[in-house]
Amino acid sequence: MFDIPLAWLQLTRERARLLAAASGVAFAVLLVFMQLGIRDALYDSAVRLHRALTADIVLIHPQSSYLVMMKPFSHRRLYQASGFEGVESVSPLYATTALWKNPVNGGTRIVFILGFDPSDRVLSLPEVNRQRAKLRVPDVLLFDEDSRPEYGPIAAEVRAGKAVATDVGYRHTKVAGLFKLGTSFGIDGTVITSAANFLRLVPQRPKGLIDLGLIRLRPGTDANVVRNVLAANLPADVEVLTQAGFVHREISYWAKSTPIGFSTTFGAVMGMVVGLVIVYQILFADISDHLAEYATLKAIGYTNRYLFGLVLQEATILAVLGFIPGWALSAWLYRLTENATRLPMQMTIGLVGTVLVLTIAMCALSGAIALRKVSSADPAEVF
Repeated sequence: MFDIPLAWLQLTRERARLLAAASGVAFAVLLVFMQLGIRDALYDSAVRLHRALTADIVLIHPQSSYLVMMKPFSHRRLYQASGFEGVESVSPLYATTALWKNPVNGGTRIVFILGFDPSDRVLSLPEVNRQRAKLRVPDVLLFDEDSRPEYGPIAAEVRAGKAVATDVGYRHTKVAGLFKLGTSFGIDGTVITSAANFLRLVPQRPKGLIDLGLIRLRPGTDANVVRNVLAANLPADVEVLTQAGFVHREISYWAKSTPIGFSTTFGAVMGMVVGLVIVYQILFADISDHLAEYATLKAIGYTNRYLFGLVLQEATILAVLGFIPGWALSAWLYRLTENATRLPMQMTIGLVGTVLVLTIAMCALSGAIALRKVSSADPAEVF
């Protein structure tokens, strides 16, 4: 049976060394948490709108890269899809970017614009659905109150009952209300308006082109079956996706077509390597200092298996001692980062469990490498 108190006593004999080891593990945990947190925030923020769409199937142009860079396609494809079995209703959705003028300081910034028919319920955002009637008025829009502050104090002024007007795409518009969606790596701010107002803001857009086609199915209809039928029968100038497939496509773009996915994963791996080296050095030094004691234990009958277990217990204790402060500091930095960037930095149970397992595995691997020194402890040579 393994003797955990002995492992603890060996670690606490050199308090400074134990503190250094725990600090090294905490630093590695912090690096891993931040890198994985930023990566997850990127993916979650990139698909906020995708998940808010009230659609079972989405049509897009095959050459579209990601949400902000959608290539328009003919609205005829959407209405062709409405004739297939299982389809209950369809809705066109317009999406593009334009210049937003800060009404306070006159500065300009790119804003993401969504346009749809106010009679259609295309988003599962309560604030938007309650205010759809306002969008019927010409040159009126809703503003995302979670947009970056560089757009101006729009939310504060609207909540204060003030009239807010500014130029969007070189057209004078009024902010009639607020909603909550949030930013992403590709979108700093979002406004929502009607399809008619969208075409006024983007006059160069041909009226027969849309950016997304939203398809809602009758209750009980299998979305994958209908998707396959549509994909087989519609022309190749549209890509047919389930809502889950649309989400997966966006995440795949950011993970594979941009350096962000690779760099955050690589940063997490490097954090683990840093912790691995630090723990290995600490354990190796500890084993070297107690080599005579290990040899004595072997001389009186303890096996290498027992000694290996002792070292692995030390590694596990270091993992736990380093994980706790690393997790606490990361949780604080998550809140700080979320407030500064408005990205969804979430310390989920799944993420905590993943990093804890990685930390224990990292320390166990360090212990396994250091075990070679234990196996070389020969009583005859030591004494």
